[in-house]
Amino acid sequence: MSLFKRLLKGNLNLKKTPKQKGEQDDGRKYYPEENLAIDERFTNNFRKNGGKFLYCLNAQEINEAFDNILLENDWYEKQVFCINKMLSEKFDGYNLNFTKKTTATFFLTTCESLISKNGSILLSSNQIKEKKLDELPTNIVIFATTSQFVENISEGLRIIKNRGGKFIPSNITAIQDFETEKEKDFMSYGSSTKNLYLLLLEDL
Repeated sequence: MSLFKRLLKGNLNLKKTPKQKGEQDDGRKYYPEENLAIDERFTNNFRKNGGKFLYCLNAQEINEAFDNILLENDWYEKQVFCINKMLSEKFDGYNLNFTKKTTATFFLTTCESLISKNGSILLSSNQIKEKKLDELPTNIVIFATTSQFVENISEGLRIIKNRGGKFIPSNITAIQDFETEKEKDFMSYGSSTKNLYLLLLEDL
């Protein structure tokens, strides 16, 4: 995962200056997207979608990154919608009010997979029960690991099926639109836009 170590470590929202962005675009202008590594394709597409993520090597860096997100958005002492016991216990020391109400300030969750092809996040009833995307808080913080990268949604669905056995979670959906302030076009009409942070833990 040297790509992340080189480009992402310690950078909260991964915003580049115009010059830096231009240099990267020029260098890869004619480089076929399919030739990029799976993690790099996800990075490119996720950022195009407006997502923000923090790459972390260990639990300590995850905690520091989470603290930075709370600080940046003034989310201390706010309500957080979380149905995942592991996450509510992991982030219990941040003076947050965990609730099952979707009217909370932000949603803290895991995910099923990170889809490289379009930079989307695959969720199921394991994370959102039977809620629709537009019922969830606008602000979302997702905890995921680098082993969750998949090429496309079909691969993500296959993993869900193989892991679930006879029990396959319902309400499987992908969230892809993370730019809350952008003007909607015809293709994105009706989609549920979220302000999304991805806490990405290295586990490979």
